[in-house]
Amino acid sequence: MLDQFVPGRQGRIVSNLSGKLAYNSFCPAPLQSVLPLELDGSTMRSIAECRAIIGEVQGMARFVPNVGMYLTMYVRKEALLSSQIEGTQCTFDDVLDPTLDKNASRDLTDVVNYVRATKRAEEDMKSLPLCTRLLRDVHSVLLAGVRGGDRNPGEVRTSQNWVGPTGCTLSQASYVPPNVEDLGRTLSDLENFINNEQPIDPIVKAGLAHYQFETAHPFLDGNGRVGRLLITLSLMNDGILEKPVLYPSYELKRRRGEYYGWLTRVREKGDYEGWIGFFSDCLRESALNARESMIKLAELHQEMERLLPSLSGRRSGNALKLLNLLEGNPIVDIPFVSRSLGISVTSASNLVGSFVTWGVLEQRNTKRQRYRTFSYERYLEILRAGDDPLD
Repeated sequence: MLDQFVPGRQGRIVSNLSGKLAYNSFCPAPLQSVLPLELDGSTMRSIAECRAIIGEVQGMARFVPNVGMYLTMYVRKEALLSSQIEGTQCTFDDVLDPTLDKNASRDLTDVVNYVRATKRAEEDMKSLPLCTRLLRDVHSVLLAGVRGGDRNPGEVRTSQNWVGPTGCTLSQASYVPPNVEDLGRTLSDLENFINNEQPIDPIVKAGLAHYQFETAHPFLDGNGRVGRLLITLSLMNDGILEKPVLYPSYELKRRRGEYYGWLTRVREKGDYEGWIGFFSDCLRESALNARESMIKLAELHQEMERLLPSLSGRRSGNALKLLNLLEGNPIVDIPFVSRSLGISVTSASNLVGSFVTWGVLEQRNTKRQRYRTFSYERYLEILRAGDDPLD
């Protein structure tokens, strides 16, 4: 465990039990004790750029038509990317396909639960500080009815856990988080760090809070996903975000090896500055992608708003209603369109058929005559970026 550990400001190795049961765990230092950080010019520029881009995305979200639909898509994308870091194999299309039963796919249910957990967190933050109680609530939603659901959802662990290859023992673990006693102090310190007003940049705070949560590993399962959600919640807590308009896991997934390597490096060497440099670079790239996506989605919306009335004539009202529906549900079937727009199945079929003729929708399986689904491909192409499962 932490084979390259160099004693320093990052914390200490703790000896537990004795004899054949003896093992070492890591107790991280309180974050407040490692401040101020000595960040280099490159990291400071990255942080400034990151804040500026996030500000642009936040500003655009106030004026983009139908922004609620886009936000829903962004939350789903973050849910997918974060879950894929943990090995989930489904894609963005799987998350949106109305014919796929989430109960039939363990991976899909993981993503659906992450979306629900994000919404729960937003609701909880209206009445609660960003604290362990809130994260426990989020965790209980995240693990409801999925793998890990038998591992005390919503409860901070009361036993030792460890990180390593599947099936490894405590003695073979690559990392052993704080023991139960140290865990309580670590979580209390983390709460204070997140909620105390202090002269620290919100990007830096989010990066440090994420590191500390991952290092504490307070749950028996689901720590990675809750820890990445904490990034967004921390930024919202500090007023940098009003809504979850970016997906931090976009770049963390692409650079997963470096991501895990940097978390280990902080524990071994106390290199908080290097971690913040890496973290701010990743968050900047994620924000850039979110900004680019929002621009393209807004341009596509405007193009369709101009085009559809000229194509649909007297049916322009229903055509525009279907466009709005597609921006929240880019994969649809005819019964869903009928129910959502309050029109007959025949009218829905004709309207969807027209969208196919106009090149707005594509039938997903051209050989299927029943239970057909249709996708808004130009919209999906924008949002699919980075959605391939990891090998």
